[in-house]
Amino acid sequence: MSDRNETIKAIRAALKRRSGKPWSVTGGRGTAWGWITVDAPPARQTWESYLPEGTPDEPGAYRARDTGQPGGNTSPGDRDELAALLGLDRVHLPYSIPASSDYYQEATDRAEGREPSVIGRPYWD
Repeated sequence: MSDRNETIKAIRAALKRRSGKPWSVTGGRGTAWGWITVDAPPARQTWESYLPEGTPDEPGAYRARDTGQPGGNTSPGDRDELAALLGLDRVHLPYSIPASSDYYQEATDRAEGREPSVIGRPYWD
């Protein structure tokens, strides 16, 4: 699978079929045109990081909470679910798929619940 738009459709459909809910699968613009990102849809991005009152601003001090308002971050539950759907221990969101046929095939295999038939290799320095 090497066409960006076909890959987007295939990944979106596979994730929805396997999870029962929609996922945002979009293609990049401009110089990132071939790259694809996967995340929860904006309506489910309702979480924020915050520093509890009186807590020193140190690594590990921030907490996460659901604000109920779109425009935030993806929930820990959605992040964990996407990682499981892709057969990964964890994902950083948005999950980025580089612009190459090997990466497209790997991501499609993962989204469909298969062991990847190929592993994408970096093509940049």
